[in-house]
Amino acid sequence: MRSLPGPVASQTSSARPGWANLGGVSTSEAAVVLGAGYAGLRVAHEIRRKSRRQIPVVLVDRHPFSVLRTELYRVADLAGVERDRAEWVVPLSDIETRKGIEFREGEVESVDFVAKQVGLRDGQIAFGQLVIALGSEVAYYGVPGAKEHTYQVYRLGEAIRLAEALKALESRFAYEGRPESPHIVVVGGGSTGTEVAADIATADWSKVTGTPAPRPRVTLVCGELPLLVGFSEGLIFHARRLLGKAKVTLNEGVNVTSVSGNEIHLRDGTVLQSDLCVWAAGIQATALVRGLNVPHGHGGRIAVRPTLEVPDHPGVFSLGDSADVVDPATGLAIPAMAQVAIREAPIVAANVVARRTNQPLLPFVYRQRGSIVAVGGGQAAGEVRRITIWGRPAALLKAAVQQDVRIAQRQRIRPPGI
Repeated sequence: MRSLPGPVASQTSSARPGWANLGGVSTSEAAVVLGAGYAGLRVAHEIRRKSRRQIPVVLVDRHPFSVLRTELYRVADLAGVERDRAEWVVPLSDIETRKGIEFREGEVESVDFVAKQVGLRDGQIAFGQLVIALGSEVAYYGVPGAKEHTYQVYRLGEAIRLAEALKALESRFAYEGRPESPHIVVVGGGSTGTEVAADIATADWSKVTGTPAPRPRVTLVCGELPLLVGFSEGLIFHARRLLGKAKVTLNEGVNVTSVSGNEIHLRDGTVLQSDLCVWAAGIQATALVRGLNVPHGHGGRIAVRPTLEVPDHPGVFSLGDSADVVDPATGLAIPAMAQVAIREAPIVAANVVARRTNQPLLPFVYRQRGSIVAVGGGQAAGEVRRITIWGRPAALLKAAVQQDVRIAQRQRIRPPGI
């Protein structure tokens, strides 16, 4: 890890041309953005754009790259490319020279709202305004053995670990000439679990391993929540049908109570034997976010105001997986999805500028434009503007949307999305 320069100074500096329009704020009073994921990277550039490049921005992340997390379910592709994972990341090394945003690589350890400082492992950063977009981590819900005996795809390193374990497992079964196929159990019937299960079930493991690898048997344990709960009925219908074609076995209605070695224990006494188990049952806010002295909502996320501002902390905002945002139209929490985080970013940026100029803050208005779930083998199921699509057309649209987001992250532009 690179050593960090000293903390952002709090002394004043001469105003830039036109700075008076922002209340004479000095360049040392930066807007600090914590997290360089979909939300953080977008909001950093939106602050620069909406302030006409007058508000200095410091972007902080523990990695020197931004991860395209919505594509980590492609574990077979990860297994096939070995060490070249450039397709899944966006380097942040040139961000300062291209867009006037200072990037600091470092692990965030504390946030002092009173002193207006962020504590890093290697120093301190003062802030004028703060944006918390630290993403999320896997939630094990206290299930014994789940953390120790399962794999996950919520972080790049963990997805790579899973990909390598699957490749090794398939290679071993092929080398030993076993008559049976390896049994993979995926826990979690949401979009992540569904996409991972389908990808594993339909991948060409012989091509990945370079051996006559057997096609794995895949079981998707949905638990008590229905498959793809929260998605439209049409999407769920076609996803279920396509999962059947992919030979993914659904185990529905019963939660996992413990994981022990190669055994997954269910509440009804059933024990599933597996050669490898993937945990995709849900996410929660990071430990740092859960420990902040602020109101919290579902999964330890920060319970923000409709303006995405943190209660009792003017000028501090949160979005993406770090924020619990309630849709006033339904009273329900807005789902933690990449497309939501990307659309929250311009509102946060506008409100950062509004705080500098003593203008009214804008509320975030949630509009669901569509969702698409990949179900393996070049197939998908989705709903776009209340129209259900499935099969190859849905998969092509999902690929196009992912490509838009990928290009947007690399070029730092606004993605059209769906």
